[in-house]
Amino acid sequence: MSGRDALAAEFRREFGREPRLCRAPGRVNLIGEHTDYNDGFVLPAALELSTWVAAAPRADRLLRVRSLRGGGLVEFDMDEPAPQPRHDWSDYVRGVAVMLERSGVRLRGADLLIDGDVPVGLSSSAALEVSVGYALLDGAGHAIDLTELALQCQRAENEFVGMRCGIMDQFIACHGAAAHALLLDCRSLEFRLVPIDPAVRVVICDSMVRHALAGGEYNLRRQECERGVALLAPLLPGIRALRDVSAAQLAAHADALPALTLRRCRHVVTENERVLRAAAALEAGRVEEFGRLMNESHRSMRDDYEISCPELDVLVELAWREAGVLGSRMTGGGFGGSTVSMVRADAVEPFRASIAAEYRAATGHVPDIFICSPGDGVGG
Repeated sequence: MSGRDALAAEFRREFGREPRLCRAPGRVNLIGEHTDYNDGFVLPAALELSTWVAAAPRADRLLRVRSLRGGGLVEFDMDEPAPQPRHDWSDYVRGVAVMLERSGVRLRGADLLIDGDVPVGLSSSAALEVSVGYALLDGAGHAIDLTELALQCQRAENEFVGMRCGIMDQFIACHGAAAHALLLDCRSLEFRLVPIDPAVRVVICDSMVRHALAGGEYNLRRQECERGVALLAPLLPGIRALRDVSAAQLAAHADALPALTLRRCRHVVTENERVLRAAAALEAGRVEEFGRLMNESHRSMRDDYEISCPELDVLVELAWREAGVLGSRMTGGGFGGSTVSMVRADAVEPFRASIAAEYRAATGHVPDIFICSPGDGVGG
């Protein structure tokens, strides 16, 4: 029995009704880290790894939800006047329902059963938000605008969960396409699909490390970027975000910024430029150039943005030494999580074996390694 069939069977046992199923993917960001909340550019790809939701509408306004990944049945009354977070995984579900309602969408109650295989660090929260939002809209009979769905899911994470994430994760979960990355302008939300050479593979290596300071440090990085904009605005009239600052302008006004703020801003400004060059390289089939830009991105995150950690650096440096590797970098918020490497297809299996053995010898951790094909966005 497939995972989809097993989820439907479990739903029938628990709720006694036939569900509709939908899925939303995890994502890997190929390049463009911490640029999204600076109105910049990102180049993520959706994954075949997904969160699945089995759902059936109810006649009342009660939302009942359980995850097969742990935790009992949680119930929410959507007519509660002032919903408050519970500070657990269910906030992602309830937050989406709350934001959809505040946007003017009237939802029906629903029974939801959730399962999935998206690892932490590959946008498991956005996959959960988008799959739940899609299921709730579908169950209430509403037409689904994918960009609006992404925006409301981002609001749920920003305003209900309390994580000040940008739009990238939710957007790629909605708009991803098989065999493509997606170049997104996080200010205008204009995007285009960028083909990925079929002769290369996207390989994700999970460091198996999660450092507890990640959430707080993420918000601190955002504050430093905002500080940089505030200090540069009198010198560069019209700028609204670091997206509006070129590397040359930042260098010319470096003395106006404290050293720490300058390093944070330099990462974002140069990373935006790398994303645009990387998308052009993929479109032209220049995969070696793309790989070099990935390597530059990692050095910038390690040295200027300071969001890497020893384990991620070990994984990246091991990858850089492997035959057939075009480029490698940490991906995600930082302080643990995963790396992403672009590897020639004929080198993937030797790469997997070598990295697993050498990383274990260096750190004592056994990495999870995923050889991925870019997948489609949310759907039934």
